[in-house]
Amino acid sequence: MKNVKFSRRSFLKAGAAASVASLVAANAAVASAAEPKAAAQENGLFDGMFGGKTPKYIFLFIGDGMGVAQIQSASFYKGTVENNGAVTPAELSFMKFPFVGSVTTYDSTSFCPDSASTATSIASGEKTESGVINMTPWTRDVPFETIAEKLHSQKGYKVGILSTVNIDHATPAAFYAHQASRKNYYEIGEELANSGFEYFAGGDFQDPRGGAVSNYDMAIAKGYKLVTTQAGAAALKAGDKALVIAEQRADAAAMNYSIDAAAGEWQLSDYVRKGIEVLDNPNGFFMMAESGKIDWACHANDTAASIHDVLEMSNAVQVAVDFYNQHPNDTLILVTADHETGGMTIGFTTTNYDTYLTNLTKQTMSFVKFDSIIDTLRAQGASFEAAMAEAKKAFGLITANDADAANPEYENLILTDYELEGLRTAYERSMTVGAAGQGDMTQRDYELYGTYQPFSVELCHVLNHKSGMDHTTWSHTGAPVNIYAVGAGSDKFTGAFDNTEIFHKLAELTDVK
Repeated sequence: MKNVKFSRRSFLKAGAAASVASLVAANAAVASAAEPKAAAQENGLFDGMFGGKTPKYIFLFIGDGMGVAQIQSASFYKGTVENNGAVTPAELSFMKFPFVGSVTTYDSTSFCPDSASTATSIASGEKTESGVINMTPWTRDVPFETIAEKLHSQKGYKVGILSTVNIDHATPAAFYAHQASRKNYYEIGEELANSGFEYFAGGDFQDPRGGAVSNYDMAIAKGYKLVTTQAGAAALKAGDKALVIAEQRADAAAMNYSIDAAAGEWQLSDYVRKGIEVLDNPNGFFMMAESGKIDWACHANDTAASIHDVLEMSNAVQVAVDFYNQHPNDTLILVTADHETGGMTIGFTTTNYDTYLTNLTKQTMSFVKFDSIIDTLRAQGASFEAAMAEAKKAFGLITANDADAANPEYENLILTDYELEGLRTAYERSMTVGAAGQGDMTQRDYELYGTYQPFSVELCHVLNHKSGMDHTTWSHTGAPVNIYAVGAGSDKFTGAFDNTEIFHKLAELTDVK
């Protein structure tokens, strides 16, 4: 089929149902609000509106913790790097979508909610407490039916649930599980096996052997192919019922951060591509794909790791767009977030009105991968000078007497005495105390290091600040998030609304009860 083109202007002309005022308000939240360039139009998105059209194929992408700053930092980084440092935003795949909305994320207990409650709101249209998955708040005794369950049982859609973190983590679990606590990992794994959904892919279970029968054996007994290698995942075909656990895993048995992924290692985009193949059937499908490690990176204030995972999520969305181009009248793609994490800001006190995002190209690994280097340094009883040699390799930060101090490539990466002293203090703490719980720390130490390895996060902070980036918290914030939409019924997802409305709009479009 020939690809069809779009421009945001043509959507505005066609869209009496979508007010100009609401589009302008929504786009104000997006820094890249200019008309798409010719290059953007090569994306091939459909030039028209689909008011009331029932989508046969639904993609819901959730960037966990992905606020506006996370999106824009990835856009600015990509554009700056591709244009030799010039201030040039790049358009991520979903930033080209014709409809943009602003979504509130609060839950029954907080304006700064967690992933369990916010994913519940998206999946079932109900508010609940932080930490609760698809159960009534306070009583926690009545389960909510999710949009994925409704489409599966009422309409015969096949369902795929994907995540770069554990497959029983809060966000993916919110589409198939119903638990009073998000930490009931074994029970969540049991609900996964009993869901009947056709395709699960991502990180491993967190408590697979928490009962008499393992979560793996439960899934196998329910007809799932348990796939634990990349080659096995590649061999899956249409009609298979599969539970795919990524072969390469890192912290807490989740998938690797994109910044740490080896060449050829499957990432979210690969699992989305395979999911389309596996779920193919005459009745259609619903696929939820979560980029969960955006959240984990932002909890640790690791800007570079966050950016790389947002860029990979953009790649995954592009896979869905390629599918959309073949089925423009039947496909709906939504891209949103459950909440914002880390209070990310573009701009820092000492860089004033400037950013130096190309500095972030010097970071070659995530904070988690560098933690393993700290473990080695501790075992060796290594000096601070030896540690700084490793920090140069991983973060590009150097001292004034380094051999590269005169190299223009390192011009903005030379440490001040103040920064160097902060790193020395953090390194000493990593060597003696290491990561600690909030209750075991002074207020000052918690503000500085959170519950992470002090040396790792201090390196992240210094590089962030030299790049013109910062964070305000180790936790979530109450900032609204964006939603981007294209395809059948996409005109319903514009303006400002609550996250519970995502479920209700999907239910209306698909006529589920």
